[in-house]
Amino acid sequence: MSHDEWESLCDGCGRCCLHKLEDEEDGRIYYTRAACSLLDIPTCRCKNYENRGALIPDCIQLSIDNAQYFDWLPESCAYRLLAEGEPLPEWHPLISGNTNSVIEAGISVRDIAKEDCDPEMLINDIISLSDGTKVDSNET
Repeated sequence: MSHDEWESLCDGCGRCCLHKLEDEEDGRIYYTRAACSLLDIPTCRCKNYENRGALIPDCIQLSIDNAQYFDWLPESCAYRLLAEGEPLPEWHPLISGNTNSVIEAGISVRDIAKEDCDPEMLINDIISLSDGTKVDSNET
């Protein structure tokens, strides 16, 4: 797969750009509504994609070589789906031919991500598990 083909797999949901918390006891990954400072929330795209690694040192470069570690990505992510041998969903822009289909399907973080979350209080901004299960942050 070429670099451009690999990059085209991104559906533009922005979920990988949300800060996540890992439960030390059971390893579950919790997504928060706190967005990376480089996430342009209205478009769900990186504001400086080419330089993100230098600007955000813990930003992970997804590649076919590290696909075995994609379990932290949402179950709807094309990179994860392909790594697990699963097909792309109908709403994926490569299938639908519509770049807005990710928004129309309710997969995008455009309406839930926030820029101004307190890093010390991320537990209060938990929204879901990596499998998409909604979480009431008052229960965590």
